Amino acid sequence: MRRRPVPPRPAEPGLADLAPDQQLRRLELTVTRRLDGLLHGQHRGLLPGPGSEIAGSREYRPGEDEVRRMDWAVTARTTVPHVREVDADRELTTWLLVDASPSMEYGTAALDKRELAVAAVAAVGFLTAGVGNRLGAQVLGPDGLRRFPARSGRTHLLALLRALLAAPRAGGYDEETAPLVPPTLNDGLDGVQRVANRRGLVVVVSDFLDGLPDDPAGAPPWEAALRRLAVRHQVLAVEVTDPRELELPDVGLITLVDPETGRRREVWTGDRTLRQRYAEAAAAQRDQVRGALRRSGATQLALRTDRDWSVDIVRHVHAQRRLVAAPAAARGGAA
Repeated sequence: MRRRPVPPRPAEPGLADLAPDQQLRRLELTVTRRLDGLLHGQHRGLLPGPGSEIAGSREYRPGEDEVRRMDWAVTARTTVPHVREVDADRELTTWLLVDASPSMEYGTAALDKRELAVAAVAAVGFLTAGVGNRLGAQVLGPDGLRRFPARSGRTHLLALLRALLAAPRAGGYDEETAPLVPPTLNDGLDGVQRVANRRGLVVVVSDFLDGLPDDPAGAPPWEAALRRLAVRHQVLAVEVTDPRELELPDVGLITLVDPETGRRREVWTGDRTLRQRYAEAAAAQRDQVRGALRRSGATQLALRTDRDWSVDIVRHVHAQRRLVAAPAAARGGAA
């Protein structure tokens, strides 16, 4: 008896194939089902850290607790070592700087870099949402710097995501009202510095290609502004890349276009030496970005359009929590 062939399962549509409302529902389901269950714990989101509100005392556990959190008054009264317990801050203000410049409109995988940036914003928004928590944003686009005040609630987050999905792309904005000189990433960071008055979380979503000097040893113009933000806030730099930015495939003659300036250049990708030089230059460029982020004191989260961004976020958060726990365990063991 012959079996009837099973028709191939249709490929799951990407974000680009969905309507804006469908995109938002899919993003919310992805975050709540795939991330929220793994990153449980209120106010322990993308950058875990100690709290500041005293919540009582308990007995000291050697190897687990930090000696600097000893509650000496309770220890003296009970003659048993105790440590202070603290709760995370009850309110968290998160500021987002989203790069929507022309260089973010590139992608050769399921998502382009701009759609991946929206997914990252959704993850940050849904994971940091809570009673009293607020979310504000500034969107850096070719038509200027668009500001969203810090507010709480799911409705505000969904409105921000809709605005990002509907934002005009390069060539789709009104050139009469657009600024003569588009704002830079440095301008966006300065804007966040002005509005972020209270200590909180600052998330910068960009490819960080803006103004990179030709000299790999040179500092990009946005490094100083990012360092100023990191002095007062926890800063998470979400670096968005595409695989074709890192290496060229052998596909014959292609035309490369600079999305920022519109310059075009024909390249013969059959040249193996050219492809190797391109890969080396791209690797040096990413090292330059990583070095600038490290010097500025920001935590880096690398997302790629050809990988599962939710898995990358989970790995990043667990790695950060291990880094936070490692010094405490080391100090406890030494004690």
